[in-house]
Amino acid sequence: MSKTTITSASSRKLNLKELFDYRDLFWVLAYRDLRVRYAQTFLGLLWAILQPLSTLLIFTLIFGRAIKVDTGNIPYPLFALCGMSAWSYFAFVMNQSGTSIIGAQEMIKKIYFPRLVIPLSKSLVAFVDFGIALAMTIVLLFYYNIPITPSIFIFPVFVLLNILFALGVGIWLSSLTIRYRDFQHIVPFLVQLGLYASPIAYPAALIPEKYKVLYYLNPMSGIVEGFRWAILNTPPPGVYSLISFGLVFIIFFSGLWYFKKMERTMADLI
Repeated sequence: MSKTTITSASSRKLNLKELFDYRDLFWVLAYRDLRVRYAQTFLGLLWAILQPLSTLLIFTLIFGRAIKVDTGNIPYPLFALCGMSAWSYFAFVMNQSGTSIIGAQEMIKKIYFPRLVIPLSKSLVAFVDFGIALAMTIVLLFYYNIPITPSIFIFPVFVLLNILFALGVGIWLSSLTIRYRDFQHIVPFLVQLGLYASPIAYPAALIPEKYKVLYYLNPMSGIVEGFRWAILNTPPPGVYSLISFGLVFIIFFSGLWYFKKMERTMADLI
């Protein structure tokens, strides 16, 4: 009886053909996560609406009414929700991808498939939160009678940057969590910290000039400003945003490299 051994084409290179061959598994994992997320809940998908609404209410009361953050001629609820649409996607992918490999350890130990499919599937489920937040933003655009400008055509670019950054961080965390389980506890803290370290509830213009370089080391700073420029026609991202955009690609490609480096030993480590 012959013995068949399955090996990946390369332990260090991204095999796009192999990922494409396992596209069915990608869809199945994404669909499973979507069903599990709202299974046996009374409100079901309505939670995806209530969560951003509750955050928006808190931001409006604290930053819009109490602190009275200056958002120019943009109503504060619309200003905040536009930033939250970008953040909702990133936060979900980062939170879910970080523990995705650990959560699929039984499957990883039993069968071979490109492990990258697991964190990538989380990026698809995150479009539910993103789509709802974006739809709510569009509703407020009409409510406040804010016109759509030609800058909206650049919007897909910032969506792509958001996806790449979310995946880059998610892939890094999914790899690191295998070796250092502390990251399971660190990720929720990073999500909370990142919400206030990014210009979601306030404009980046409030950051003093001497701290701008440090502030834009957080790629979400440039991405959120880009979202607002494209949707609300606020001032375009400044030169400091180039730091954010460059780091998006560095984090994404370095994450892929480290993940592929760890892939062969994942089954042993978990």
